[in-house]
Amino acid sequence: MAPEANVEKPADHHIENPFEYVAEKLSWAFSDGARTFRFDPARHAGQAVPVARKLTVADLREALRKGADDVGATRDDILFIGLIYPVAGLMLARLMFSYDLLPLVFPLASGFALIGPFAAVGLYEMSKRREEGLKVSWFDAFEVVNSRAWGSILGLGFVLLALFSLWLAVSWEIYLATLGGAAPQTFAGFEQSVFQTAGGWSLIAAGVGVGFLFAIAAFAVGVVSFPLLLDRDVGMVTAVRTSFRVVAANPGVMALWGAIVAGALVLGSIPALVGLIFVMPMLGHATWHLYRKAVG
Repeated sequence: MAPEANVEKPADHHIENPFEYVAEKLSWAFSDGARTFRFDPARHAGQAVPVARKLTVADLREALRKGADDVGATRDDILFIGLIYPVAGLMLARLMFSYDLLPLVFPLASGFALIGPFAAVGLYEMSKRREEGLKVSWFDAFEVVNSRAWGSILGLGFVLLALFSLWLAVSWEIYLATLGGAAPQTFAGFEQSVFQTAGGWSLIAAGVGVGFLFAIAAFAVGVVSFPLLLDRDVGMVTAVRTSFRVVAANPGVMALWGAIVAGALVLGSIPALVGLIFVMPMLGHATWHLYRKAVG
């Protein structure tokens, strides 16, 4: 007797885990991105190579001071822009805050810093305009789309987004390896399994260790590359190489800057992300001024 043609296979109802989902979506995105962005390396031929300067702790203090000045000078507009970050974070958290995806809530919150440099590109534009003596409003933050380097900025933003997606996928695999695949039944039960079991402590140790590596990678890629592209259309590859050179030339100072950024984001995230209204504009403007000191 011949088998029926319409018999469903077990795999027909296979539900993708987050790792498979992210891998599939990244493959689509890379394919679409290759068609969307038409980079022209010849356009950057003959350009002067940006120089990585030596930095001091005093440079960090001055960058923070100038960032605070920018926030103070445009505080109404900055608060409007700053409101975007906690609202976006809370919306993402709400989308994932089901018991099935509860293990990804903390990786989502901590991974927000990975895409921070791209999220702050509008703030760099505002600092740039204020530095040039122009009148600045919140609307000027969106003028970045008129930059000649907008394609490179988007491409580099996609790189950080891919890194963020990979972090979520790896976090899920760490959860499966340490606490198993069963979905938490309650938030209290999940909290107890994380903080009161051997598997939970293994989850914390592995998550912090791997997350630290992701943070280093994102920091090295984006610490000055986005302000550089906005200031000088040098191309995405040159911008990333310059960012790496700045970090390599100033390991101690840049480590301190990374610690300042991480600490500020943690403090800003504690009260339901509300503190990011003030923290993100401050860090964004300070990053622009740090770029000015770091790249010649």
